[in-house]
Amino acid sequence: MPVSLAAKKDGLRRRRLLVALTGGAVAAFVFAIYLSTLAPTVLFYDRPLLLDAAMLQTQAIVLGIAGGTGSPTWLILTHLFTYLPFGDPAYRTNLASAVYSTGAVLAVFAAGYLLSRRVLAAAAAALAFGLGTTFWSVAVIAEIYNLNALLILLPLISLLLWRERRRDRYLLLAAFLCGFAMTNHLTSGLVAPGAALFVAIVDWRKLLRWRLVLGAAALFLLGFVPYVYLPIRASMNPPMNEWNPDSFDRFWTLVSGGDHQNLLWAFGPAEIPGRLALYGSFLLQNYNLVLLMLAVAGFVALLLRDRAVALLTGFLYFGWVFHAIEYNIFDVNLYFITSYIVLALWMAVGIGVVLETLEAARLPEGVRGAVLVVASLALLLLPLYGLPERYERNDMSEAYRGRENIEAVVEHAERGATILHHRSELWYMVLVEKRRRDLTLADPWFPGRQRYTDIVWPDDIDYITTNLRWGTNDYTGVSTAQEAADRGAVYILEQDSAGPHNFYDAGFRTVRVEGHLFELVPPGREPYTQR
Repeated sequence: MPVSLAAKKDGLRRRRLLVALTGGAVAAFVFAIYLSTLAPTVLFYDRPLLLDAAMLQTQAIVLGIAGGTGSPTWLILTHLFTYLPFGDPAYRTNLASAVYSTGAVLAVFAAGYLLSRRVLAAAAAALAFGLGTTFWSVAVIAEIYNLNALLILLPLISLLLWRERRRDRYLLLAAFLCGFAMTNHLTSGLVAPGAALFVAIVDWRKLLRWRLVLGAAALFLLGFVPYVYLPIRASMNPPMNEWNPDSFDRFWTLVSGGDHQNLLWAFGPAEIPGRLALYGSFLLQNYNLVLLMLAVAGFVALLLRDRAVALLTGFLYFGWVFHAIEYNIFDVNLYFITSYIVLALWMAVGIGVVLETLEAARLPEGVRGAVLVVASLALLLLPLYGLPERYERNDMSEAYRGRENIEAVVEHAERGATILHHRSELWYMVLVEKRRRDLTLADPWFPGRQRYTDIVWPDDIDYITTNLRWGTNDYTGVSTAQEAADRGAVYILEQDSAGPHNFYDAGFRTVRVEGHLFELVPPGREPYTQR
């Protein structure tokens, strides 16, 4: 008996409701986990995960200018979170990361559903991505990689909707989102050529419609508007003004990656196997073998059934992996997150293939139904395997070291003293909390010496003068400490980057003041610290 139009509409509404409720439930689940493991306050410098967190927190709060590529979209959006009426400002920047991460998980669910048409497959893939060790680690601190994941997924979803509905507005939206994503992190730049490839395979005639192409190009460029923030804000002489983009050369250096450019293409052919092994080790920390097998099955299924998506996602996956393994940075594991996005989408397809195969199996009706129920439950729970261990590893809810360092400095540092630190929470102390502004904060270590930044507080001086006055061309920090010692007490935060052996070789000795705060005592001097 034919199904009536009203019944079809009712079935479609129920389907949409099921998709929305499932996606909402997945998002709520991961958000609750992120909140329970969220860092509670200002963070600190530590390798490899916390290289930038303390700096980013302060830059977002005071509307400074971040290093790397400037990340204006992250700065502006995260600054809005600082107006929330609970927690301290640093906590609110951490909360922004949890929100961005939850949005990315929801976007994986949406894209996974569009690819598999299976609610369960989309939910399992989204959980696998959201609860992966690396992505979870940036969901609980101030970082830009979670927003990057979200902004990468949005144009991909728009492209899938365009193919399904064949309405040009989705293409135009995708073009805008491709440009907009690049104002947060340049790894998103790979999406634009991938999108062009996808459109060429799906309907190459679209690329011959000059009005559509021009409109897409205009919207792509419009997406770059947040970059206007950088020179405008630089003209206001803000604090934490890295690279000071007040000229075109400095602006271009900043947005194109600045001093990170010389870290690219760092490894030759002989080193590639080792770098791939490194990637494999991180990959297994994020996805178990069964999930990876499902991802491989999904990619194979796409190659057989959906060449356009296979080539789009394959282009992105291999491009991002190659870029990351050729990038010589401490926190390279964070650059693998983009590849984990693609693997999650392949997982959704792979899980859909498994369910489709079971539905088509020649089994008695009751047996097939029972097998489907058990398999569905197992596939949904698979991403939760190892959850307690990952929870413990990523739990930052007791991360008070940054706060403890600030209090140690506030309570114990001599008045007018100099403190050597590297990209630390002390910027938060003087710029956000406005405490101990009598102190001089000097950051003589790489990469600070290569940046146009306020590397010395509170001197409002240019980069060259700062180098001459504070000896910041000295990687060791010894010359900075020697000059500062002529003015009074000198302290140092215990950080791996400080290289304390350099001070010992120069005749300095250290005296623990409190926690991670030490006094640097020059040769022949007595410490200020009372023991």
